Formats: sequence, C-alpha cells, structure tokens
Amino acid sequence: MSTEYKEVIDSTHKDFAHNWVSTSRFLFYCQVFVVIAFVLGGCYGLYTHSYKGKPEVKVPDNTLYNPKYK
Repeated sequence: MSTEYKEVIDSTHKDFAHNWVSTSRFLFYCQVFVVIAFVLGGCYGLYTHSYKGKPEVKVPDNTLYNPKYK
C-alpha cells in the first residue's frame, strides 16, 4: 500500500481576498493617501502658478478716461 502525504498550506489568513477586514482597511488607507496626494498636488500647482501682483503697464495718454492730447 502506497501512502503519499501532500502538504496542505493554509493561506486563508494571509490572502488578500479571504480577509475582508484587512482588505477594506488597506483600501481605505489607499483612498486616504490618494486624496491627500491630490490635494497637496493641487495646492502646489496653485502656489506655483499664483498671481504675482499688479504689473506696471504703460498706457498711452490718449486712451485714458480723461484723454490728454498734444
């Protein structure tokens, strides 16, 4: 009589699909990280393209509200 033993590996505690509690926790932290990354990226983009101030523009005298003619 031949007796063959096969090793059974129990991976239900380590598998991503079998442990819904750790899976949902992992996905929640991934969502939080992605939202924070987008918010910080948007803030950085707005900061780098922010308004630099009122530029000094030379306006011709004849186009003023009260024009000055020669």
